[in-house]
Amino acid sequence: MAARRLTVVQLLPAFEAGGAERSALEVARALVDAGHRSIIVSAGGRMAERAVREGSEHRVMPIGAKSLRALAQVPKLRALLREVGADVVHARSRMPAWVGWLAVRGLKPQPHFVTTAHGLNSPGIYSGVMTRGERVICVSNTVRDYLLRNYPRTDPSKLVVIPRGIDPGDYPFGYLADNSWREWFFAEFPQLAGAPLLTLPGRGTRLKGHADAIELVSDLKARGIPTRLLLLGARQEGREAYVAELERLAVERGVADQIAISAQRDDARDVFAASALVLQLSNKPESFGRTVIEALALCRPVLGYDHGGVGELLADLYPAGRVPPQDRERLTERAAELLRAAPPIAPLQRYRLADMQAATLALYREIVGAD
Repeated sequence: MAARRLTVVQLLPAFEAGGAERSALEVARALVDAGHRSIIVSAGGRMAERAVREGSEHRVMPIGAKSLRALAQVPKLRALLREVGADVVHARSRMPAWVGWLAVRGLKPQPHFVTTAHGLNSPGIYSGVMTRGERVICVSNTVRDYLLRNYPRTDPSKLVVIPRGIDPGDYPFGYLADNSWREWFFAEFPQLAGAPLLTLPGRGTRLKGHADAIELVSDLKARGIPTRLLLLGARQEGREAYVAELERLAVERGVADQIAISAQRDDARDVFAASALVLQLSNKPESFGRTVIEALALCRPVLGYDHGGVGELLADLYPAGRVPPQDRERLTERAAELLRAAPPIAPLQRYRLADMQAATLALYREIVGAD
């Protein structure tokens, strides 16, 4: 007998960019490929067009505004869910989760309500809605433990860990950037040529540990170890004062000629492949660490602070890359060790995109009873 065709509605604040949005797009693609109906509700954004092109439907609703304007969308969303005969409503952010939770309560038959906790949100009533799903997908054990610690009344059995994943085809093991790309890249950033390249990917916020990376380059220089540093993605509109602060720190430490600060780039894979080390130095624990997987999938060593999702991934995939958070001396020592002789990296067997997609669709089928 053919498997039942499901209608799954994913809820997002907007569909512009970000980890939750990327995961929604990936799950939407898997739903379509499996013959299901995929609908995404958000305020819109550049990723919506791609979702529609790949076979999903996109409905525009401002369900992410942190105001009564979002709650005013409850009747409209309820009408949509009734119209399409939703089997599963999957919320990936807090305000959309509130709107979705209220909307499904007014329906008979009632769709199954699922949430994904993508981040370590400040605990409280507002964030607590993410624990109200019939199933709560956690993107890491770090997130699962965080929810149980901060919401002790949550039934542990409904928390399901489904890590995010990458497509090994997009990050081939041992991939090397071609010579033409290298010539073009180092022509754009001549200060990065001539020594091992360290890359710290991350948006322009203090939490990403850019200053720690600059201090690392300075400390390695003091030990007679020349390196170069790219702060990839730190140069953002509205963050000019922060970038200027980083540039001043580099001057003060005498390494300004060894560092480049770039905007987000579409060739991150090539940058990682050209790097001797990829850094993850967030000052606060993060829920996951997709760039850890991307770099290791390419067979590039990762050096990061041993906390949160980054520490969890490194413990599982590359223990040699872990250092205690904010331990400047140990960070420098480990960087020197990895630059001298990094332990071998095995091809990725976990944290693959197909694994995440299959596990999520299996969860949908389980709660609907479609198998």
